[in-house]
Amino acid sequence: MMKTLFLNPPSFDGFDGGAGSRYQARREVRSFWYPTWLAQPAALVPDSKLIDAPARDLSLEQILPQAKDFELLVLHTSTPSFASDVKVAEAFKKANPTLMIGLVGAHVAVSPEPSVLASEAIDFVGRAEFDYTIKEVAEGRPLAEIDGLSYKVDGKAVHNPERAIIHDMDALPFVTEVYKRDLVIEDYFIGYLQHPYLSLYTGRGCKSRCTFCLWPQTIGGHRYRTRSPESVVEEIALAKKLFPQVKEFFFDDDTFTDDLPRVEEIARGLGRLGVTWSCNAKANVPYETLKVMRDNGLRLLLVGFESGNQQILHNIRKGMRLEFARRFSADCRKLGITIHGTFIIGLPGETQETIEETIRFAKEINPHTIQVSLAAAYPGTELYRQAKENGWLVDEGHSLISDHGLQVSALEYPQLSRQEIFDALAVFYKRFYFRPRKIAEITGEMLRSREMMVRRLREGVEFFHFLRERENQA
Repeated sequence: MMKTLFLNPPSFDGFDGGAGSRYQARREVRSFWYPTWLAQPAALVPDSKLIDAPARDLSLEQILPQAKDFELLVLHTSTPSFASDVKVAEAFKKANPTLMIGLVGAHVAVSPEPSVLASEAIDFVGRAEFDYTIKEVAEGRPLAEIDGLSYKVDGKAVHNPERAIIHDMDALPFVTEVYKRDLVIEDYFIGYLQHPYLSLYTGRGCKSRCTFCLWPQTIGGHRYRTRSPESVVEEIALAKKLFPQVKEFFFDDDTFTDDLPRVEEIARGLGRLGVTWSCNAKANVPYETLKVMRDNGLRLLLVGFESGNQQILHNIRKGMRLEFARRFSADCRKLGITIHGTFIIGLPGETQETIEETIRFAKEINPHTIQVSLAAAYPGTELYRQAKENGWLVDEGHSLISDHGLQVSALEYPQLSRQEIFDALAVFYKRFYFRPRKIAEITGEMLRSREMMVRRLREGVEFFHFLRERENQA
C-alpha cells in the first residue's frame, strides 16, 4: 500500500463545502460537517491518514510539511473551491515532486477532463463513487487498469470505463474508526444539533428527482442503496463506546426516511442502545412511523421544504404537496419532534410574490430553526442544464461564493434579478427570527439551559455578523 493522505483542503475562512457539506458556502453560523466522503475510502486504505484542515483551522503552511511523508495525496474538491484546491495540489507537488495527487468529489465527477488537465500537479481524478477506485490506486495498480479513473497521458486526458456502483453497502468498513484515529469530534458542530454530535451515512442515493440536488445526480444516484439495520446499529454501538461524550448521532443520508420499514427497524435498535439521534427526512413521513422514531430516541428531523409555492415545487420536481408538509409539521409538533427546515430562494419560477409566499409558509409551519440558501446551479445537475439552456446563468465563470465565502446568486430571471435574490436571503432570516413568537421560543430554550444560553449567544453574535457582511457586500 502507498502511504496515503486524505485531505479536506484549507480554503475560505469557515468554509467546509467539500468532503461532507451539502451547502457549499460559509454558513450564517460557523458549522462543520464530518468529512465522511473521505473517511470512507480512508477506512479501506490501511495506515492512511485523514486531515480535515477547515475543521482544525489549519492553514496550507501548517499542513504542507507533511507532503514529504506520503506517496499518495487524495483531495476532496467542490465547484466553489476548485481553483483554491488546485493551488493546494500544486503546493504539495512542489514540496514533494514524487507525490501522486488525485482529486475526488462531485465537481470532478461531472467534469473529469478539464479537472485533470487543470494543472500538471494533478495526476488523476476519481469519478463518481470513488471508494474502491482510490483503494486500487493506493494498492499500486496501473492507472490504466482502474475503473472510474481519469488521468493524463502525454498531456491528454484518458478516461477509463465507469466503475460499477456499490450494491453491498455492508461491505464498506465503518467510518467511525477513522474518526477515532484522525479527527477531534469536538471540532464538528451544527447549530441545530447537540454538541458534540457524530454523523455518518447509512446508505447512498435518493429516489427523489429534485433538479437542484447535487449528490444524487453526480455520485449517489437515484436508487437508495442501504446498509442493513443490523450494520447501522452495530456501528452506532461501537461509536457509543469510542465516543462516550457524543450527545447526538445524525444520519446524513439524502433521505433517511425513503424506506419506512427499515427506518422503524433501525429506530428500535437505536432505542435499545438508548441514544439520541436525528436524520434527514422528507415531509411525507406518516404519523405512525414518526411515533416509532420518536419513541426510540429521535430528537430532530432536517427537512427540505425549499419553497412555499406549489408551482415552484413542481418546477424542481420536489414531489411534495404543501398540504402534506403542513400535516407533517403538525404531526411532528404533536409528537415533540424538533424540525430544522431548509428553504431555497431563486429556484425556477421565483418572483418577489413567491418569495413572500415562502416566508409566510415558513412562519406558518414554524420549524424550530431554519437555513435559507440561494439556488445554486452546480454542474451535473438538471438545474444547471436548464439554466444554461434558458439563459438564467448570469456568467458561466461566475463564482457561487464571494471572496469572503458568502453565497451569491449566479442565477437571474427576467422577473427577478440576481441582486434581488441575494437581498431576499437576509430579509427571510430577519422576518422569521425577529418576531415575538420565535424570540420567546429561543429565549425559553436559553433559560432552561446554561449551556444552551452560552451557545445561542455565541451563535447570535455570528448570525448578526453574517447579516452585516451581506449588507456590506450588497
